[in-house]
Parts: sequence; structure tokens; C-alpha cells
Amino acid sequence: MRIPQRRTLCTGEKLGMIKVGINGYGTIGRRVADAVRVQKDMSVVGIVKTKPDYVAREASKNYRLFCSGKENLKSFSEEGLEAEGTIDDLLDDVDIIVDATPEGQGEKNLPMYRNKKVKAIFQGGESSGMVEASFNAYSNFMDSWGKDYVRVVSCNTTAMARTVSAVMNRFGVRKLDATIIRRATDPNDSKKGPINSVEPSLKFPSHHGPDLKTVLRIGEANTVAIKVPTTLMHVHVVNLTVDKSITEDDVNDLFKEYRRIITIRGKDGLPSTAQIMDMAREMGRKRGDLFEIAVWKESIYANNNTLRYIQAVHQESDVVPENVDAIRAMLQEKDRESSVDETDRTLEIRGKT
Repeated sequence: MRIPQRRTLCTGEKLGMIKVGINGYGTIGRRVADAVRVQKDMSVVGIVKTKPDYVAREASKNYRLFCSGKENLKSFSEEGLEAEGTIDDLLDDVDIIVDATPEGQGEKNLPMYRNKKVKAIFQGGESSGMVEASFNAYSNFMDSWGKDYVRVVSCNTTAMARTVSAVMNRFGVRKLDATIIRRATDPNDSKKGPINSVEPSLKFPSHHGPDLKTVLRIGEANTVAIKVPTTLMHVHVVNLTVDKSITEDDVNDLFKEYRRIITIRGKDGLPSTAQIMDMAREMGRKRGDLFEIAVWKESIYANNNTLRYIQAVHQESDVVPENVDAIRAMLQEKDRESSVDETDRTLEIRGKT
């Protein structure tokens, strides 16, 4: 792996900043780009698009555009969008690339990154076997320290890893049983379903349980997933068997210690995912994103060695801070606490309720 030189490229870019490229500018890529952009120790060198669509046009207002291949350059020019080169050109000038391409494409891109000797972060849709480590900031930050190829686990796994690791660190967790009620697709996707049905996973456990074990050392993780016709959020019904006796007050106090977990109350006007997303919009964040995992306070049940709770997950954004922290871990820039603090500060993640 080459040693990053971090030459100054763009107006306002400071020497020594981590130079980040974003390959894929969809649901996750655009959010990661905006998150990296506000970090004091990072800059976005450019983003890679395949088509000169409305997303590329908006992106060009803030970022340098690069094409996925030479064959795309002409189509960009014809639409009045001037790409500055291809992904090959971008890879020559970055310290690390965040691959946010569609599921399965990341594995095809891996040889290109290796050939260019560029570190790369992949998303949860890729196989854990293709990388050196899977990543979650709370549960296994140091496993990605100095690594070249890392995968940020999926939105569902990220959500479970956050709350379960918090409980595990204080009380120990022997067993997890979780039902995942999945949104069918993201709001901007008109190709997927179901439209008028409920579609359960027919395999136990669903892939989420084994995926959780890539970032959390838990003995047993049983999960089942049910897909429903909504685009707003995922909902998890979590049942934990813990090592130490636990109370509901213990859980409420514990979750207050983690900014990326918030407790909400149905009686405060937040009985469903619709109101939670409205709350996120009222918080004033771009796109109405909710980086935090929202746990319904009324759902928390704790008795001796049993803990149950229900949480809501904004699938479009909860992995965004993890990508930022993974960059610092891979480049050995900050320890976990320092990185999480900086990411949360810049993204205005304050925790509590």
C-alpha cells in the first residue's frame, strides 16, 4: 500500500487533510460526501457518476465530477456537465476511496483499487469475506486500524451493533433474538416492492445475525426479517439475554451515554416511523436524515436477565457517521473516542431526547 502524499489540489484544501474520493453518488454516497465535506481533517477530492442525470447536475455545484469510464465522458459533455476525468484519474489523487456503488459492484471494483494501491471502504451489501475487517464505530473500531480494505456493515447491522454493544459493554449479552421489519426500498426507488404484501424471510437466521457477528463478539444471534410496503424506516424488535440483572432505569441511563442512540416516546407524538421522520425534518438536517437509532422508551422491558426494546432505523443515513470514522481508523488518524466525538460534533449528533 502506497504512503499517502496528500498534495493540495483544490482551492481552500489544506495540506495534510485526508483526501477522499466517493465512487457512487446514490443514497449513501451523496450523504457520505456531505459528511466528509464538513470534517476539518478531510476533503472530498471528487465523486464518480455513471450518468449525467439530475443527481450529477446537483453534485457538480459542490464536487468535482469524474466518470466511471472513458465511454461516459462524451455523454456528460453533451449534457453540459464537464467531468474532469475518469475514476482512474481520481484514484491517482486520493488517500482513500469510499465505494458506495450498487450491491455486488464493490467486489468488481476491488481489483482496481488494489492495482492503484488505494485504501477502500465498502458498504454492507458486499461480502464480509472480501475485506480485512467489517466496521462499527462503537463495537470494533480498532479492528480496522491501519487496514486497507474495510466494509461498513449494513444499516440494520449498524443499528443492532450500536444498541447491543452498549448493553454488552455494561451487562454482557449471551443471546440475541430480533425481528427486523424492513422497509421495502428507499424513497427514491420506484423499481422494488412489495407494493401490497408482507414478505418474510424464509431462512433462520436471516443474514443479519451472522453479519452482526462480524463486528460484535456475541455467542448467539437469531434474526428474522419481514419486508413491508413502506420506504420510511426499518423497525427492530430486540430481545436480549444478559449476564447481569438489569432494570429499565439501567437501560434508560445507559442509552443516554451514547449520542448515536436516542430514546423517544410515543406519548410525545412519536408513535410511528412517520412521526420520527417528521421529527428528523424539524431538526433541520439536510434531507431530514436521522443518524441516530431511535428507541421507544415505552417499549423497554427489563427483568432480571431479560431485556426487550423496539428501535427505529433510518436506513438512508445511520451508516454515514460510521463511514467517516472508518476513514480515520484505516488511516490511523484518531482513536475511537476522538473520532466519534469529532464526527458527532460536525454532524450535530447530540444524543439523548
